[in-house]
Amino acid sequence: MRFLAETVDICVIGAGHAGIEAALAAARLGKRTALLTLNLDTVGNMPCNPCIGGTAKGQLVREIDALGGEMGKAADETTLQFRMLGRGKGPALHSPRVQSDRRAYQASMKGRLERQPGLLLRQGEAVEILTEEGAVCGVALRTGAVFACRAVVVACGTYLKGRVFLGDVNYESGPDGLFPANALSQSLSALGVQLRRFKTGTPARVLRSSLDFSKMQVQPGDPEPTTLSFETTDPRPNREVCYLTYTNSETHRIIRENLHRSPLYGGDIVGIGPRYCPSIEDKVVRFAEKEAHQIFVEPTGADTDEMYVQGMSSSLPEDVQLAMLRTLPGFENVHMMRTAYAIEYDCCDPLDLLPSLEFKQLRGLYGAGQFNGTSGYEEAAAQGLIAGINAARALDGKDPVILPRSSSYIGTLIDDLVTKGTDEPYRMMTSRSEYRLLLRQDNADARLTPLGYELGLISEERYLSFQEKQRAIADEVRRLRKTSVPASEGLNALLVSIGSSPLQNGIRLAELLRRPHLGYADLAPYDVTRPALPREVWEEAEILIKYEGYLSRQERQAEEARRLENRPLPEDTDYESILGLRLEARQKLQRIRPATVGQAARISGVSPADISVLLIWLEQRKRGGHA
Repeated sequence: MRFLAETVDICVIGAGHAGIEAALAAARLGKRTALLTLNLDTVGNMPCNPCIGGTAKGQLVREIDALGGEMGKAADETTLQFRMLGRGKGPALHSPRVQSDRRAYQASMKGRLERQPGLLLRQGEAVEILTEEGAVCGVALRTGAVFACRAVVVACGTYLKGRVFLGDVNYESGPDGLFPANALSQSLSALGVQLRRFKTGTPARVLRSSLDFSKMQVQPGDPEPTTLSFETTDPRPNREVCYLTYTNSETHRIIRENLHRSPLYGGDIVGIGPRYCPSIEDKVVRFAEKEAHQIFVEPTGADTDEMYVQGMSSSLPEDVQLAMLRTLPGFENVHMMRTAYAIEYDCCDPLDLLPSLEFKQLRGLYGAGQFNGTSGYEEAAAQGLIAGINAARALDGKDPVILPRSSSYIGTLIDDLVTKGTDEPYRMMTSRSEYRLLLRQDNADARLTPLGYELGLISEERYLSFQEKQRAIADEVRRLRKTSVPASEGLNALLVSIGSSPLQNGIRLAELLRRPHLGYADLAPYDVTRPALPREVWEEAEILIKYEGYLSRQERQAEEARRLENRPLPEDTDYESILGLRLEARQKLQRIRPATVGQAARISGVSPADISVLLIWLEQRKRGGHA
């Protein structure tokens, strides 16, 4: 028997990384919000590696933070180790990463949810999304409790009809041995949501004391950490180190001889797995010429001896897993505490979503996270934040927030999903953005904090601090452009040592900075007027000077793209009736229904000639008196 438990504005289903950001954003925008989760003890769970950030993902987290999200703050608060990846490359590839304490992160996030005004955190299994007149009107729990609402964000991760695979053993399960959500899949299908099967996996956890770290390479944290949140002013010290070891020919032999026992190769697993994060057996088969694969050994918490074996995701039987682990240097006497496993789950086709992350066919229903076909905590949190913002804005009759690709990795992620779709779990990478030099981790606040403030997710105090930082950067750029230093014996010796030509006369600091292999810190002894500045200020000024030409060129490209993004396509466009469009283009445009000409141009199967036809059609429509 069903009964009305609560009346709220927005229900969020799932309290993983997507659900947390969605619920917090909606509540902070003044909407009474219910966050429903299968188990309150797994709020913010990290069933895979307890790290936040990394290549491209660190950029996402800093963007989430710049908009007012929580992931970066919680990661900084619970860090075991800070590390900037890509230091040896250009600034576009610098990616901050935090190894977090898994349980402390969960507790931190749960506390933030519990303390948020207007947010109800509730344990219970959502079994049905209720609708009325083509719009959502509530969520029913297995207990019969009904949460009446006007919008629903589905952020249920890998729980939908979850099935775990371990050799020839498979059973219904969510991640970490939790029970799956089967009834909700049936409800979504009944509402017309097209569901697909994807697969992901996680490596084993092993006992620290059973490892010999003397046979591994130490991976220390950065002495001067770059935090994930712009608001973290006093970062915690690195408390742990990580380690690096490698597979070898014996590891690969064991895997090859047992491929017939792998559900991945035996046909039991039908879900599509992530290409860019394959299982160890998949790596050995696909990259047969490689003699070794990197394996990172990482702590999962300060108060546990469990270590995470990154790079050894597998669905092989337990006995095979133990045998192959014991071939790794330092793992000869390993005790495996948790086996690796693969998990299949239902997810939607993101082509059924609008750029706002609302479903096209059902008003008020939004998707976020792995439910939308992505993989990774950071991708999930980014979508959750945008879904929560847009659900709240829709209830206020406001236009959705749609971030262009040129503004952010978040914009790139969502545009890829809703425009191109995905046939495998989508993972953000720097190569996915054509504007990656503009979308660096260091300037995420400059790009997005004004929007976060306008939306109401950034406080007045934080916004004033942000403005002060931007003024300091601009002042230092001006000073570097105006200030000259004389030629000197010491400076010329420095220039010759890096293979640069010595000076005959004075030179402006900005011109010196543009020379390869010469950095801001190198010039300190010769820059007598240099003010004392925070590292984040002078590093940003250095990048703006050193890469000025490249940045200007990419900004021109972005401006050209914005021209097409500013050409909206009417919602009621009948692409089948537009003469000159090729058949494939008509079908794709009719299915995806792009919001702008720019989005249409990124659809696979729509050619430049088709875009020319659309532009001509728009012009003719305008002359004919249509808006």
